[in-house]
Amino acid sequence: MSKKLTKVEFTNLNKTIFPKLKITKSQIIEYYIKTAPKMLGFLANRPLVLTRFPDGIDQEGFYEKDAPQGTPSWVRTVKIHSETAKRDVNYVLCNDLDTLIWLANLATIEIHMPFSKADSREKPDMVFFDVDPEPPATFDDAVTVALLLKEKLDGIGLESYVKTSGKKGLHVIIPIVGEHVFRETRAFVHKIGQQLAKEQKLVVSEFTETKKPGKVFVDYLQNSHGRTMVAPYSLRAVPEATVSAPLEWGEVEKGIKPTELNIFSVVKREKDPWKKIFENRQKLKV
Repeated sequence: MSKKLTKVEFTNLNKTIFPKLKITKSQIIEYYIKTAPKMLGFLANRPLVLTRFPDGIDQEGFYEKDAPQGTPSWVRTVKIHSETAKRDVNYVLCNDLDTLIWLANLATIEIHMPFSKADSREKPDMVFFDVDPEPPATFDDAVTVALLLKEKLDGIGLESYVKTSGKKGLHVIIPIVGEHVFRETRAFVHKIGQQLAKEQKLVVSEFTETKKPGKVFVDYLQNSHGRTMVAPYSLRAVPEATVSAPLEWGEVEKGIKPTELNIFSVVKREKDPWKKIFENRQKLKV
């Protein structure tokens, strides 16, 4: 990596960030450079929440909403007042490769994004289903529920997109026309979850049931102002260096192992299942 190719001043490139696999910060920066063409379109103009591990993922990391001290002047930020913190927060906007490289150099492992853009924060452009298995329910159980969810959405004329969470579950997204508020999108997801729970004993749809052993929670709660999901192609801070990887539904049907979608394998994937996702904005019937 030549410093001439970027505005970023690199630091501690040989620092080990994933000890189990001996992955260095340099490799993380290279991963984000390679995935940038697929990833940047999702991040653009969204106030990001970062998860940083400067001392490696086996040490304590931290969430960061505020742009850190020393943020270069060329990094775009947006000031948003936080009701809970009772102060303004300067969120980073990652609209270009240099900013993504800068985030990686800060040992940002996970990049979390909201469901609306900075200039239309009350109007989500995505609907989000978090399909989350509670042990002893497995990833395969999450697959079963995600496929049932796809079938139900297909039945009402909505095309959905799927990715691994990078951990134990799956995320299902519907890109929508930005004409609804979060209350409406949350109610829509909740209603679909309730329908699935009535039809399939494996599924729970209420917050009070999230930790029921052996169940799969179809989580609607993230469809709220200020909530986020881990971005497509973001790494996860787990020993296997997994990725929240966009998939084709056919891959889900055939069977996949989340650990096989990692920092090494995802960059080799020629498939770009979410390439035209925002050209397919759909109208919700709420």
